[in-house]
Amino acid sequence: MSHRILPGLIFLVLVSVAPAQNIQYDVASLREDVRGLVQRVGELNLRVEQLERENAELRSKIGSSDYATLTQLNEAVADMNRTMKAIAAATKSETLQQVAGQMERLAKQTNAAIDSLAKGMATRPAVNNIFTEDYPKEGVSYTVQKGDTLSSIATKNGARMQDIINANKITDPTRIQVGQTLFIPTSAAK
Repeated sequence: MSHRILPGLIFLVLVSVAPAQNIQYDVASLREDVRGLVQRVGELNLRVEQLERENAELRSKIGSSDYATLTQLNEAVADMNRTMKAIAAATKSETLQQVAGQMERLAKQTNAAIDSLAKGMATRPAVNNIFTEDYPKEGVSYTVQKGDTLSSIATKNGARMQDIINANKITDPTRIQVGQTLFIPTSAAK
């Protein structure tokens, strides 16, 4: 029987000691929590006092004469609107003047460019749209090089410039391009 009592007694001792240790831990935790809460409450008290001081300062700065009536506010807004409209009108007028000046300068530049083109067209040879078949049918191919003109090509190849124009149906003799291949009619005698 003593063997049955001993394990029961050990169990009772362990059960009674374990809650006592848990209670000690719980009490220690609660004390730490209370200490943290006391510190936080102290911080909040300081902040409340600071806010009350700031509030008192603001109230002291605001006197009864500092308040504006609704009528005064409406007048101030109306004055501001009038000022803004005047500024907007002045800005609009100034902008229109600048745009007009820029348009006038652009018009002068455009007219000068048109006049230059017109003068260039006046000195340019007439465009030929009529070609004859009256040119030698024998000849050579020639690839236009940089700096070539129809006149220089004709001279190099002993051909007539009009024959080259007719054979290649060139409407504008000033518009041959580097790399362009031309048929150069040459007389059979050459």
